[in-house]
Amino acid sequence: MGLQLVPRVAAAAIVALLVSALAHAEDNMRVSSQELKAKTDYCKTCHGLQGQGYRGSLPMPRLAGQKPEYSENQLKAFIEHRRNAAAFSHAHELSPAMLTAVTTEFEKLNPKPLGGAPTDQIEAGKKIYDEGVPDQNIQACASCHGPEAKGDGQAARLAGQLYDYVTDELTNWDKGRGQNTANPEASAIMQTIAQDLTPAQIAAVAAYVSTLE
Repeated sequence: MGLQLVPRVAAAAIVALLVSALAHAEDNMRVSSQELKAKTDYCKTCHGLQGQGYRGSLPMPRLAGQKPEYSENQLKAFIEHRRNAAAFSHAHELSPAMLTAVTTEFEKLNPKPLGGAPTDQIEAGKKIYDEGVPDQNIQACASCHGPEAKGDGQAARLAGQLYDYVTDELTNWDKGRGQNTANPEASAIMQTIAQDLTPAQIAAVAAYVSTLE
């Protein structure tokens, strides 16, 4: 009888340990409102008080309204050195729970676009965005980013993004992305498009999307 109890006691102990470990892991996956506010406030020191971006010598992208899936993928790309940017020093400090919480929080924000783009290029940019450039085999931006440029899953929201930032990203795509060809990030599909767009076309598209809300 006593011998039969030993396996049962051992099994019960193992179950108790597993339950305790799972509970501890669940606690580690939680982010308090205070922790989340501290982290988003820190992000806003560069990206604007409403996540609207910052227009300066080094433009900081708009985070407000961005799709969490896209933001998470990009932050992971910084962490894994698949994207080259100063954001690495901040991204690698985020726990998986905080990463999800921060990107979800910024999606809720919807400030007005900062503006500042040359207005005479907006119409040409809209045409490229909606129709692409067939002669250059460039598909419409709307086919991935949506008709209102609000993004879809891993396709970034472009609506309201800073003119300066979009221009810089498309112009220097290979310098900041594609750092790990064996493990490319989700936006690698944009590489050939960015390379095929002329500087004038890049400026036009950037001007158009920067005006969208």
